[in-house]
Amino acid sequence: MVHTEKSSGASVPRIVIVGAGFAGFRTARTLSRVLAGQRADIVLLNPTDYFLYLPLLPQVAAGILEPRRVTVSLTHALPRVRLVLGEAGAIDLIGRRVDYTDPEGRHRNLTYDRLVIAVGSVNKLLPVPGVAEYAHGFRGMPEALYLRDHITRQTELAAVAEDDREREARSTFVVVGAGYTGTEVAAQGQLLTDALHARTTRANQPGGHGQARRSPEVRPRWLLLDVAPRVLPELDRRLSDTADRVLRGRGVEVRTGTSVKEATAAGVWLDDGAFVPTRTLVWCVGVRPDPLVEALGLPVERGRVRVTPRLNLPGHPEVFACGDAAAVPDLTRPLPGHGGTDGHGGTDFALTPMTAQHASRQGDVAARNVAASLGHGQAGPYRHHDLGFAVDLGGVQAAANPLGVPLSGPLAGAVTRGYHLAAMPGNRVRVAADWLLDAVLPRQAVQLGLVRSWSVPLDSTSPELARVPGSPQRSEPTKE
Repeated sequence: MVHTEKSSGASVPRIVIVGAGFAGFRTARTLSRVLAGQRADIVLLNPTDYFLYLPLLPQVAAGILEPRRVTVSLTHALPRVRLVLGEAGAIDLIGRRVDYTDPEGRHRNLTYDRLVIAVGSVNKLLPVPGVAEYAHGFRGMPEALYLRDHITRQTELAAVAEDDREREARSTFVVVGAGYTGTEVAAQGQLLTDALHARTTRANQPGGHGQARRSPEVRPRWLLLDVAPRVLPELDRRLSDTADRVLRGRGVEVRTGTSVKEATAAGVWLDDGAFVPTRTLVWCVGVRPDPLVEALGLPVERGRVRVTPRLNLPGHPEVFACGDAAAVPDLTRPLPGHGGTDGHGGTDFALTPMTAQHASRQGDVAARNVAASLGHGQAGPYRHHDLGFAVDLGGVQAAANPLGVPLSGPLAGAVTRGYHLAAMPGNRVRVAADWLLDAVLPRQAVQLGLVRSWSVPLDSTSPELARVPGSPQRSEPTKE
């Protein structure tokens, strides 16, 4: 039986926001402020009870930040918003209803008067044999916790391995995709494995706490691969050069114009014919809009639902979309040869990139336009010029260009961390405290065993690959 929660009546409009990423969170927060004192039922539908600050997730995987530091309680941060826990499964635009599954597997419905689609994105897959079975993505807290455990485990197992080939494979870490996420994962991961390696080497030396090593030492090896001609190809060349220089200076093997041809349990075959023995393949090739978007049956661009500059769905003025789910026309970048006056889905403008900066600001505009549609305020189009970008490269290193001014080194590191503290909706003091402790104390790295390999499949949207936590569905052992 499907439970339907109907709207409370015309006098109290219900606004349903699907997704609590950057776009959905900002929509809910801004809407609750704009409609403060007004009668409205603002409902936020999300699978978890927290907002995840994704840019700092690599630091969780590297053991710098504790997991709760990058999560913000939705009920605490949004006191005037009603949180409904569940995974959206379908949206009925005609019946104005959202179907979802709650945490206990029950199928439920929410009716709405206004709807904001902010479901975000998922891992982008490529038809590469073996990747779905042997690679892991990096899109959420479970993946970060798994990767931290996995890196620690591989380093510890490599330190006591008797076979040289096994030791080499366990000490090799391959990251595919040199965009924001892949570059930061490789940069932070390399610092983590160096620290772990130094600790395990001391423990296994004669006179140490362990037994003497019987074979030569193998240092951790990190490879960062991308088919693009340079790292961070979407950013200014100066930022790209800074990141490349820092990574190579630490010993990370940056291979541009290269990708994975096939993944196996023993390692990966590259498209240049080389074979890299490894037990670790991190897939950071990018993201794609949540499949829920295409299931709407409306016009899409690159998998993102087409919207007007005011973030409405054409033909459905009561429905808005923003963030990675929406193909938002960038009014600051008209396409060559176009007048830029269409305003019906972005055919005259480039699309805004799928970044947190745009998603957050689109959430603000969506909230104000939803309120305007209910008679509070005036609607307006989305228009935003990029304020610059920041890439944390670990330690005191970073690459940043705030307001177009290129920075590198410790100054860029300070600007990057200052930006993150300003952008976070909570936990600022705790994050700053963790950074201070990491600077003065040895990093704690132990296996907590909270997330198993089979519970973080690369393609979480595929029924064939999905797994139920606590119950592996395949008989063969998972690769560790």
